[in-house]
Amino acid sequence: MEYTQLGRTGLKVSRLVLGTMNFGPQTDEADSHAIMDAALDAGINFFDTANVYGWGENKGRTESIIGNWFAKGGERRDKVVLATKVYGNMGADGPAWPNHDKLSALNIRRAVDASLKRLQTDYIDVYQFHHIDRATPFEEIWQAIDVLVQQGKILYVGSSNFPGYKIAQANEIAARRGGTIGLVSEQCLYNLYERRAEMEVIPAAQEYGLGVIPWSPLHGGLLGGVIKKEVEGGRRSSGRAAEVLADPAVRARIQAYEDLLDKHGLEPGEAALAWLLTRPGVTGPIVGPRTAEQLESAVRAAELELSEELLAGLDEIFPGPGPSPEAFAW
Repeated sequence: MEYTQLGRTGLKVSRLVLGTMNFGPQTDEADSHAIMDAALDAGINFFDTANVYGWGENKGRTESIIGNWFAKGGERRDKVVLATKVYGNMGADGPAWPNHDKLSALNIRRAVDASLKRLQTDYIDVYQFHHIDRATPFEEIWQAIDVLVQQGKILYVGSSNFPGYKIAQANEIAARRGGTIGLVSEQCLYNLYERRAEMEVIPAAQEYGLGVIPWSPLHGGLLGGVIKKEVEGGRRSSGRAAEVLADPAVRARIQAYEDLLDKHGLEPGEAALAWLLTRPGVTGPIVGPRTAEQLESAVRAAELELSEELLAGLDEIFPGPGPSPEAFAW
């Protein structure tokens, strides 16, 4: 496994990030623990979660599964760079009680303590804002974060689903306050099919020294050989993949993509992950395995080298938007 610095920090992280969103809803605790053990064995040291994972009445369940795994000992916590998130409503389903969601200083304080308890640890390596909060000024957010850093409860701060201008705004305000390192990472939707992040988000992240952590690297399974699986296994696609494949033009592009990779003797899902590892600014994609076999496939992807011919072919099928402002100006 290769390692890289997380953005402009001295923190070394693996080039694959273990996503845990399926732990609880899709994968039971025993299998989740086995996957985390296998990830460490493969050299993956960067684990990502969120306080809301588990969903519905089980919000927080995923963090609890990770906490129980840490409690087994064996230097598990020491070996992991742990990232979790704050923003979502952690109360019962329905509208949030006032101050029980988003990024007020009050909710940040409450949420981090609750996450630490579920995770059975006394610090979080990378504490991430799951979404922008249009109602809370960054001056308040950074004041709350400064306190948590001083208390030793968090070490670094990242963002998720931020537009480029919010990355800039957050870090400019952090710089004016002084003593605050600001955002060091951004999680964004980015893959071969969805490349709009290249226009503003990734350039902003690079300018301000944030590591880019793409989520949904296979676009909900669309880039994982979905048509081939339909033909060979009779298994119809579902979710995001099914929605976009209903468009004949999209289906033709995905067929061309699978045909190109078949020509090169590569598995589509592994090639899609390997492509992200070639992209400027990318620290590592988040892989969310439901099974040990899916984790093994992701690890193989980290070892792939894609030829210039293949990269050019992928660009023809899935062209990016181009740089900003030329992509929308002249």
